[in-house]
Amino acid sequence: MLKNMHTAPKQVSVPIAQAEFPQPFPVGLEYSAPARGTQNIVFTGLSIPEAHSIFVCPQGCLRGVVLTAADIGASDRFSTIAVGESNVLEGNMEDQIIDGVGHIIDQLPVTPPAVLVYTSCVHQFLGIDLHMVFGTLRANYPAIQFTDCYMNPIMRKSGWNPDQKMRRQLYSLLKPAPLDEHAVNILANDYPLDHSSDLYQLLSQNHYTVREVATCKSYADYQKMATSKVAIVTRPAGKPAGKLVEKKLGQQLLYLPLSYNYEEIIQNLQKLSAALGLNYQPDPQTIAACDQALAAAQAIIGNTPIALDGTLGPRPLGLARLLLEHGFRVTDIYIDMFNKEEKADFAELQAIAPDLAIHSTLAVGMRVAPRTREEKVLAIGQKAAYFTATAYFVNLIKGSGLYGFDGIQRLASLMVAAYQEPKDTQALIQTKSWGCGCL
Repeated sequence: MLKNMHTAPKQVSVPIAQAEFPQPFPVGLEYSAPARGTQNIVFTGLSIPEAHSIFVCPQGCLRGVVLTAADIGASDRFSTIAVGESNVLEGNMEDQIIDGVGHIIDQLPVTPPAVLVYTSCVHQFLGIDLHMVFGTLRANYPAIQFTDCYMNPIMRKSGWNPDQKMRRQLYSLLKPAPLDEHAVNILANDYPLDHSSDLYQLLSQNHYTVREVATCKSYADYQKMATSKVAIVTRPAGKPAGKLVEKKLGQQLLYLPLSYNYEEIIQNLQKLSAALGLNYQPDPQTIAACDQALAAAQAIIGNTPIALDGTLGPRPLGLARLLLEHGFRVTDIYIDMFNKEEKADFAELQAIAPDLAIHSTLAVGMRVAPRTREEKVLAIGQKAAYFTATAYFVNLIKGSGLYGFDGIQRLASLMVAAYQEPKDTQALIQTKSWGCGCL
């Protein structure tokens, strides 16, 4: 049955005291703001060194992914197969994938160790036999590992969304191997964890090898991730990936979410220490240094309004709460869905900042929503920068490697730098997968 997805554009903002959790705005016709710096499934797949990605999609879908590959300089590791009307009518979709992928592999100057094949929603609509397709490819090219990936927007609202699915498939190529008791994986992050972060320091000081896809230099390095004893996930989108390596490789899964809450940060480090048999004790000086960094930043930024958005990471409400509790003036959050893990932060913000404005980024009314503000605004995140038309913003994307008390201190310094040094916002946010200025 068809469903009318049109939504009247009038409801684009609501005070947090009146917002519903976890979905403050109705689902409907959507607007896409020209803030393109965050990564997408193209970037995620290309993070496996030496692997080749092949997208099998209609031409309209291919345009965006081709631009992403070009923007990040990875066109030589990226190919496409265009699905046309004739393929649908003639019913040769399976043959098209098998023959097309084979032709691409045969034409490559170097045979890749792995190929990621992305099918699209049209293949799901037609119910093609992907099991047969991948079985045939593996038989034709036994020296290559193949995995199924999905460019499928119909997955966005139910089950695993494309981001979760892609992050899971990122580790589907790992081959079971003997486990190293002193090696740890950090899964499903776009950016490697900062070496100065509390979590990384705890591991390195106790002589653990830390492995991440983002730091692998070769496909052999990537395969070494199969030998790690423990797998750490720091973002909700990475949970399916963690469950995969736990079941397939026998790795111990630890969910240690990025947080701006001091108590939760300590609990995460204690959980890691207990799993590895380490002796971690919270350091009062570290906590004091965190408070001092925030106080120093607040003294410079003062009463300047601060706007946040959901692209900065999985805990924007937690960050808003931290900043408000340390004297900052957080006035706006641009987000369409709250992380269910932030329910306590949501309730606290309703109590301490009932007028905090929650804005949709997808509602069609945001296309014509006022951009300019009478006073200077400090934004954290690209969409907040776009919707407030400010040149003063922290280019923070999906956590950007920041974690724990160290991450909060680094964020405080980034806020000061952003407040003092304007950026060319339009140039920065329009480039796909641009990355983060703090790296």
